[in-house]
Amino acid sequence: MTLQFHSGRRESGSAGLFQTYRSRAGDGFTLVELLVVIAIIAILAGLLFPALVRSRSRALALGCVNNTRQLTFAWSLYSGDNGDRLVYNLGGVVGSNSLLNVAPAGQPNWVDNVMDWTTAPANTNTAFVSTSLLGPYAGYSASIYRCPADRVLSDAQKNAGFTARVRSVSMNAMIGDPGNLLVSGGNINNKGYRQFLKDGEILNPSGIFVFLDEHPDSINDGYFVEQSPSPLPGYANPDYNWVDMPGSYHNGGCSFSFADGHSEIHHWQFNSTCPPPVPDTLALPLWIDSSESADFIWLFQRMSLPSGN
Repeated sequence: MTLQFHSGRRESGSAGLFQTYRSRAGDGFTLVELLVVIAIIAILAGLLFPALVRSRSRALALGCVNNTRQLTFAWSLYSGDNGDRLVYNLGGVVGSNSLLNVAPAGQPNWVDNVMDWTTAPANTNTAFVSTSLLGPYAGYSASIYRCPADRVLSDAQKNAGFTARVRSVSMNAMIGDPGNLLVSGGNINNKGYRQFLKDGEILNPSGIFVFLDEHPDSINDGYFVEQSPSPLPGYANPDYNWVDMPGSYHNGGCSFSFADGHSEIHHWQFNSTCPPPVPDTLALPLWIDSSESADFIWLFQRMSLPSGN
């Protein structure tokens, strides 16, 4: 009797629960419940999206740092195989006409290509690594010459199906043999400062940079130059001008590699050092107000040393 009684209760309770479940399932979600769920999803997405963006930005920055580190290792291997002499770093004459202000083509150089906003083959042809003097020391890898965050293209290049240009890295103009720019032991583009021709001449390798990302509208050849600020006639304060503009791909930061082999991301202090990466909009040389000269001074102090030092 007792067992039959409890069995009957179980069956009756199960049927009631099943009916209740069927009733609720048939009702579905109310509009208010759906809106609450959507709101929760939107809030979670809003919280997660910035984290995903930061994570992607960090990954691109790490990739860029790794690229410049590999390129600097190849640079060091080259000098080791060439009697301590640094690789050629050819450029043009600052302030000259367009035929002279870029490196001469077809000569031995650390890189022999010129970036522009046209559909010229040099912008996408990865075969340049076969003529780069650093190519054999870098395993003929073309990817290490470009920051992975640099995908800036002109409309003409986009219409031609370009996905990215092949180079966004340049070399410090005061590092390496500049060819015809070397006159009486100095670089005519930056008189009064040392041109490092041999690895052993760089006495503070952790404080002299070799490679950096260059702004996409500034980069042409592989020769990155700035000139010593000097007062204009009638003015007491130095006149600061960006001749070439450093990059700022990494949340306002630029990738640098140094002669001791280390690489880092340096973040700029001022928006004036981070012009938008838009084709054909950057007018160089770009004057800098003395109140925002700290970024220029930081970079210039890591290019070279005064000739007497």
